[in-house]
Amino acid sequence: MERTLMRVVMLVPALWVAQPAAAQRPPVTTPAAGTTVTALSHAFDRAAPQPLPLWAPRTVLGFDEVMHGHGRLHVTCTDDPARGRCPRSDTGEGPTGRQSILLEFHEPRSGQRRDIGVSGWMERVEWERSCSDDYWDKSEYPLWTSATRECHIAPAGTAATLQVAATDIGALVAGRWRAELHLDVRGGVGGAVLGRHVFVLEVTVTDTERAAIHLPEHGGSAAPMDLQLQLRAVPPPASVGGEAVLDMCLYDGLGSHSGQLVLVARDRGPDVPGRPRDAFSVWHHAGGRAPHERIDYRLQLLYAGTTIDLHREAHTVLTGIHSAPLRPVLLPGMDQPVHCVPTPLSFITPRVPAAEKRDGRYQGDLTIEMRLPTRRP
Repeated sequence: MERTLMRVVMLVPALWVAQPAAAQRPPVTTPAAGTTVTALSHAFDRAAPQPLPLWAPRTVLGFDEVMHGHGRLHVTCTDDPARGRCPRSDTGEGPTGRQSILLEFHEPRSGQRRDIGVSGWMERVEWERSCSDDYWDKSEYPLWTSATRECHIAPAGTAATLQVAATDIGALVAGRWRAELHLDVRGGVGGAVLGRHVFVLEVTVTDTERAAIHLPEHGGSAAPMDLQLQLRAVPPPASVGGEAVLDMCLYDGLGSHSGQLVLVARDRGPDVPGRPRDAFSVWHHAGGRAPHERIDYRLQLLYAGTTIDLHREAHTVLTGIHSAPLRPVLLPGMDQPVHCVPTPLSFITPRVPAAEKRDGRYQGDLTIEMRLPTRRP
């Protein structure tokens, strides 16, 4: 189990794919008809994002003798913007280089949506080495153009590259993201659709370095806490006690997809023989260790509508994290929210006779440790 800590201080107050070598041309390739579906799964940690290739470099879309017209193949988006946003018809533009398709990724668990750029470009291929030394036009064309370079013999084929760069996919926060990219392959100038390519993407992102017990009101994982003790004179004898609530949220760095999390609560101070397991303590600031210089409190966690008592040093297992309610929070150092599981923590101080406690300020340390599952979801 991996661990993360929260500290509270209490204060009481189907394509042919290849990278042709120099002077090598691709085999004859007919553009795929109908719908070609490619399912891709990808996983990485945000500390080291990895690129996601859809079409490997120089994936040949079509190649044959010039008369077949595969030298003007181009790729366009469909009329569904959720499946990729780019031109839907031939733009006729020249070799302006690599451009991006905006693709919407969706994280079902949290409901988040994020547009990510899918970078792509095309290269033209000659049947003979008429205007190149290795069959390949060195220019990079946008995917959605039928344009070719000037040469006395037209190109015979088209290859494409399509990928999500590491820097772009690294913008996704932890979770299981899904997206579908639909692209039409067209032939000729302003040509008709020859076939459709559908990419079904599932991307699992982890961010375990940022796993934390987050305290939203304090912007981190440490906070001062006032036990909100109140003196009550009626009914006599006068008593002291109270209740305070700390806004707390558990972020597992896995998009809240963990099956369970384990919490361990402990306070710091001298041993107290006979102290109940559910009791935590604050001590008089003067340093005394007598019973009248100690105030005990209990901890209760509200998780998914259920109240759970925390005991000292005990392993409290929270199951069903993957289906618990979520809330968005902004963690330190991040520019977009993540979703954590709200677990407000109550500090309950049972009433005791005021005469039994020494006047003054009490303080103590409470640490709550969160242990992550070793096995990733």
